[in-house]
Amino acid sequence: MSSIVLSIPSFYIIALVKIAIVVGILLQVLAYLQWVERKVIAHVQVRPGPYRVGWHGLLQPLADVIKLITKEDMIPPFANKFFFLLAPFLAVFMALLSVAVIPFGPMINVAGHQTYMELTNLNIGVLFVLAVSSMGVYGIALAGWSSNNKYSLLGGLRSSAQMVSYELPMSLAIASPLLLSNSLSLRTIVETQSGSVIHWNVLRGPFPQVLSFVIFLIAAFAETNRIPFDLPEAENELVAGFHTEYSSMKFASFFMAEYANMITVSAMATILFLGGWMAPWRVRYGSSLVPSVICGIAGLILLYHGANAVRARDKKSFPVFGVLFLIVAAVFLVPMVQSWLMPLFWFIAKTGGILFAFMWIRATLPRFRYDQLMAFAWKFLFPVAVLNLLVTAFMVAWFQ
Repeated sequence: MSSIVLSIPSFYIIALVKIAIVVGILLQVLAYLQWVERKVIAHVQVRPGPYRVGWHGLLQPLADVIKLITKEDMIPPFANKFFFLLAPFLAVFMALLSVAVIPFGPMINVAGHQTYMELTNLNIGVLFVLAVSSMGVYGIALAGWSSNNKYSLLGGLRSSAQMVSYELPMSLAIASPLLLSNSLSLRTIVETQSGSVIHWNVLRGPFPQVLSFVIFLIAAFAETNRIPFDLPEAENELVAGFHTEYSSMKFASFFMAEYANMITVSAMATILFLGGWMAPWRVRYGSSLVPSVICGIAGLILLYHGANAVRARDKKSFPVFGVLFLIVAAVFLVPMVQSWLMPLFWFIAKTGGILFAFMWIRATLPRFRYDQLMAFAWKFLFPVAVLNLLVTAFMVAWFQ
C-alpha cells in the first residue's frame, strides 16, 4: 500500500513535466514554423525572405508576436460577440488537443519510473484524433457566421463543405492501415511496423498502402485549408475569408490552429504509414549513426562558411551554429541518451519531411476552383478510397 501511495505523486509529477515540455516545445514550433515556411517559399521563388530581425530573421517570430499583441483588438459592431470570441478559441483548442495522444517515442525510464513518450496513451487514439479534428470546422464556420460579413460567411460555408467532404476519403484512407495493424491504438500501430522500412504500412504486404498514403495527404491538405485547397481564405476572391474581421491575437489564433493541424496530420501520416519513431533499417546496420553524420556534416559546412565569409563584416562573427551542430552530433553518440533520443530524431525527421511538402506545394501549385474542389472529392477521391479499402480488406482476409 505504501508503494502505491508513493507512486501516485510521482505519476502526476512526471505527467506535469511532460505537459510542460510538450506544450513549451509545441508553442515554439508553431512560432518558428511560419518562419521556416517563409524561408522555404522565399528560396523556391529565389528571394531572401525574412532576414533583418535577428540572424537570418530568427527573431522575426518574436517580432510578429509583439506586433500582434500590441495591435488594436477590433470587434465589428454588428457581430455576435459571444460566438465571435468563441471561434478562435475553439479552433486553437481543438487543434492543440489532438497532440495529447500523439506518441513520439517508446516507453522510457525516468528516475526509475516507466513512462510513455506521449501525454496520454489511449487504446482508441485514432478515433480520438478523428473526433477532435472534425470539431475544428466549428471554429471556422462560427468565425464566418458571427462576423456578420458576407465574405466571411462565404469563407465559413466553403470551409464547412470542404472539410466535411474531405473527411470521408481521409477516414477511409486511415481505415486501410488499421486493417493491417488490427488496432485503434496509435502506439500499437507503430509497434506493428517495427523492423525495417519494408514493414512500414506504406510498403507492407500483402497490399502496400501507397495509395492510402497519397489519399491521406491530399485530404490532409484540404482539411488544413492549405494551397491548393485554401478556398475558405482565397484572398483574391474573399478578401481573407472567414477571418476577415479578426485582428490582433484572435487573428493569430487561426494561424496557430492551421499550423497545429499541419503538425497533427503530419504526425498521423508518420504514425499510420511511415513507421512512427522506428528507424528505416536496424541498428546493427548503422541507423544510430545517421543523426551524428548529418549534424556533423552540417556543423563542418557552417564552420567552413564562418571561416570563409563572403562579406567582410561576417569575418568577425563566431560560428555559433557550426559548433552547436557538432555538439549535437557528439550527443547522439552517447549510449545513455540514444534509447530516447534516436526514436525522437526519426519521428521528427519523418514529420518534418511531410511539413516541408506542405510548404513546397504552397510555393508551387495554384488554387483550385470551388467546383473543381468538390468534384475532385466526391467524383474521384472518395470512390478511389472506397475501392482501396475494399481491396485491402480482401487481401488481409485472404492472406491472414
